[in-house]
This record gives sequence, C-alpha cells and structure tokens, in this order.
Amino acid sequence: MEMAFLIGRIIVGAYYLMNAYNHFSKIEMMSGYAASKGVTSPKLFTVLTGILLLLGGLSILLGIRPELGVLALVIFFVAVSFKMHNFWAIQDPSMKMMEMVNFMKNMALLGSALMLLAIPLPWLFSLGR
Repeated sequence: MEMAFLIGRIIVGAYYLMNAYNHFSKIEMMSGYAASKGVTSPKLFTVLTGILLLLGGLSILLGIRPELGVLALVIFFVAVSFKMHNFWAIQDPSMKMMEMVNFMKNMALLGSALMLLAIPLPWLFSLGR
C-alpha cells in the first residue's frame, strides 16, 4: 500500500507541477484567457495561481508540509473554478460543456486534495522525515 501511495503522490505532484510550468511558460496565453473571463490584472493572477500550483505540487510530491500544500490547492481550486469555469453563465452549448467538464474536474481534484489531509503525518517516503 505504501508503494501505491508513493506512486500516486508522484503522479499527482507531477500533474500540479506540469500545470504550474504551463502558467509560467505560457503566461501570455493563460493571462489572455483570464482576461477574457474578466480577471483583473490577469498576468499577476496567472503568476499567483502558478505559484499556488507549484507549492501544492512540490508539497505533495516531496511530502513536505502537505497540509500547507493542500491549502494552496484549495485556494487555487476555489478561486479558479468559480471564476474561470463558470459554465452556468455560458450560453453556447459546446463552450458550456467544455467549462462544465473543467469545473467538475477541478471539484474532483479539490476533493482528492482534501482527502490527503486524512493521511497521518509524516507521510512515508517524505523528505525530511
């Protein structure tokens, strides 16, 4: 069971790190999308959300202060999901479906992040354990 948890942490941590990388490497595209959704200071918020993903991903991957990593991810998912993927406000059926899929994916990831809080600390195979 310990190896399954470690493999899961690697997969999930890498997922968040990849998304953080996209926030930084594709800042023009990401901030343009944020601007189209009415986000004020879209570049700033793209960087801030990238930092939240980076902190959450590193925390889960390395097992360092996972409660703070989960907090970063909760802040990210609550802020981003309701602002960026507000499918209930979209009229075009295909766009509505795309945003609903992204919103629901984010809610599932939020739920899985919260479940990590139930795992006793320190996690096995964590740095600094």
